[in-house]
Amino acid sequence: MPAARLLLLAATALLLAGCPLGRDGSEPTCDVGDVVGGITEPAALAPVVPVRKKAWEAALGGEIAARPHIRARLAGWPARLRVDGRSLPASDRAFAERLARDTWRGLEAMVDREHHLPIDHVHLAPRDDRVPPVGDYTNVASVGLAMIALAGAVEIGLVERPDAVARLAATLDTLDGLETHDGFFFTYYDTTSLERTSRLLSFVDTSWLAAGLIVARQSFPEVAGRLTAMLERIDWRLFYDPRAGRMVHGWWVDPGGPSIYHYGVLYAESRLGSLIAIGTGDVPEEHWFRMVRTFPPACGWQTQVPVDRRREVVRGHEFFGGHYVWEGVPYVPSWGGSMFEALMPTLVLDEPRLVPASLGANGRAHVLVQRRWATARLGLPVWGLSPSMRPDGDGYGEYGVHVLGSLGYGPGAIAPHASALALAVDPEAALANLRAIATRFDTYGEWGLYDALDPLRGTVARSYLTLDQAMTFIALANHLCGGCVQARFAADPVVARALPVVTAERFFE
Repeated sequence: MPAARLLLLAATALLLAGCPLGRDGSEPTCDVGDVVGGITEPAALAPVVPVRKKAWEAALGGEIAARPHIRARLAGWPARLRVDGRSLPASDRAFAERLARDTWRGLEAMVDREHHLPIDHVHLAPRDDRVPPVGDYTNVASVGLAMIALAGAVEIGLVERPDAVARLAATLDTLDGLETHDGFFFTYYDTTSLERTSRLLSFVDTSWLAAGLIVARQSFPEVAGRLTAMLERIDWRLFYDPRAGRMVHGWWVDPGGPSIYHYGVLYAESRLGSLIAIGTGDVPEEHWFRMVRTFPPACGWQTQVPVDRRREVVRGHEFFGGHYVWEGVPYVPSWGGSMFEALMPTLVLDEPRLVPASLGANGRAHVLVQRRWATARLGLPVWGLSPSMRPDGDGYGEYGVHVLGSLGYGPGAIAPHASALALAVDPEAALANLRAIATRFDTYGEWGLYDALDPLRGTVARSYLTLDQAMTFIALANHLCGGCVQARFAADPVVARALPVVTAERFFE
């Protein structure tokens, strides 16, 4: 799945010199050839071979023969594939608690017992026997989310604090031994051999690792010094392109140099990293206002024509605002129109409360349009379009509400993590949808809801992806503990320094 993840990282890419306000204040032009979406750059195509891992597999008789040994490294395995959704608790609170507990059980199990790192995924019913059932590699974003999830598990009483501190310390011990580059972790590592399997230092994945370090140091003072030292090694200037005023996708150690793509759209999951980078002082606050809210009307490839697109000035920074409108609902678009782009940052940043006039209002709009689009336009009984496994089990796909995106993904899988993310915005609707997914379809397993379903055909991808399960669990933990994980994040001085920058804007006035 590394290639699929890198494709997802490209989804919000923009290689544009002028779609925000130009340096001379002129209205930018926009050519469809300037926009890059869903394209993996050439440097990502050459694999990094884990030599020690391949030798280990060979000694066991090859990759297929090694699979039982890889599975044995996990902390657990589900005893049954299906749980009757009708047996789940009737009350919303009890249902959320049960789903959180089952999802946490899976997150605990999908960990390498020796190296204490989360693996990428488990396929319990792979469509093709050639597909490994266990993805024994990790992404640094998954490591960061695992730290956040551990803090949430303590808050809602699923893990005792001394046990959590011991687990976190063991993970840090492993991280201390990994190959790095100038203090940065690579995007991927093999969890069996601990070899790096990537040449990329990824901005967005480093951002989620940093978010995990921030939440963990606010939650576990016993190891705060180690967490702070790791956080302070990150020099965000590596990713910042001062000419464009944007963050590049990452830095390629081989062949050497930055990614050719930028994160150009403001309303994307990458905005959290921008906030952290500004809060550290490594990146100027101008960066926040150099990202695109809407594209010029001349960009005819857009899903919609922007409304009220005009020059605005916030904190002395000039930029173009504007929004889209669909069936009376105004919103600032993401790139693909997925719930992942829209709401993943709310796992740690309480945008509805802290940034109500911009990001918070936009989150509410995106959930409303997601619901209406799926039920009224597509005629589906459940909603939540976001990147996930394909329901037929044939790989990974990008899905979204077309009109919510600047370019916009198409419909496809319904992803339970999309509903979970909506807990930060509309908990009543989110819980009702999660319950409908669990009871109307054969989607519930021992570790909670599976990754994706096709509600028209009834097919279910019987896979658990650590990234998606972590999003689901953290969202549930916040819901159950009144935003406790978000409060930990907001209490950090790095975040506190950046908040005035992002709270000053009003999207729809």
